[in-house]
Amino acid sequence: MRVGCFTPLLSQLPLPDVLKKLKSLNIDTVELGTGNYPGDPHCKLSMLEHPAELAEFRKTLDGEGFSISALSSHGNPLHPDRARAAHDREVSRKTILLAEKLGVPVVVDFSGCPGDSPAAKWPNWVTCPWPPDYLEILKWQWEEVVAPYWIEHAKFASAHGVRVAIEMHPGFVVYSPETMLKLRAIAGPSIGCNLDPSHMFWQGIDPVAAIRLLGDAIFYVHAKDTQIYQRNLPLTGVLDTKSYTDERNRAWIFRTCGYGHGEEWWREFVSTLRMFGYDYVLSIEHEDSLMSPEEGLTKAAAFLNGLIVRQPPAAAWWV
Repeated sequence: MRVGCFTPLLSQLPLPDVLKKLKSLNIDTVELGTGNYPGDPHCKLSMLEHPAELAEFRKTLDGEGFSISALSSHGNPLHPDRARAAHDREVSRKTILLAEKLGVPVVVDFSGCPGDSPAAKWPNWVTCPWPPDYLEILKWQWEEVVAPYWIEHAKFASAHGVRVAIEMHPGFVVYSPETMLKLRAIAGPSIGCNLDPSHMFWQGIDPVAAIRLLGDAIFYVHAKDTQIYQRNLPLTGVLDTKSYTDERNRAWIFRTCGYGHGEEWWREFVSTLRMFGYDYVLSIEHEDSLMSPEEGLTKAAAFLNGLIVRQPPAAAWWV
């Protein structure tokens, strides 16, 4: 297992400077955004049509001894606005093709969220079973929109030797281990999850218990923390729509690793990942509004590098 970095937090730097910065933090693998929600200038889908540009990109990475752990195209391919959905689907499709060319095994994405009908304008995230209208919406979403798209997209990914790691994120149809496993059962084994513990914490889901439920469906892991503010929680509950920068009044905010939960918790998280067969990358994602990207990245890298086990265990004498 090793520490990596999701690079949009360094988008103000050219790629060679990003790599030098990360190397100084003992990081030698990167997750690169390709479009849709993650703005990241370092990896352009236009490289698919320009071999020389692709070759120069590879040369830059190889020259600094870097690998690409994942490409990310977080979007809403199920958006009720057909033009928006078509755009996000095309970015996801091209990201898979680029991952194939680069030998990257994983693409990170969102599941998306449809509207409430073919005539909808905006996504409709269903969070309760009553009034019964909501269950009708949910049934329509999964049967008429979610399943057809993801069955087809999973086949496309599999045909190109790439696995899709769905980030379980509220606001989309896949936001929990249960909904993740539901989609995987529909779309097949090329669909799994990007486990970001920060999104589990604020929903009241224990990320360590989630590992045990998800098992080999875990394709990728984001390293990000969440701090719950018990003072504000009774007023808002966890479904808090205030701005992320309104830290004083929110029920929770995203934090740098170790600032929401301590070292003991993170040791158990990393150990349980190893126990259930995950031996890939912990990709730092900085969204801590109380720290600059520089500070958050530096602290997270030092914290995580002190926790991970880099070598597989040797055979025990008693086995």
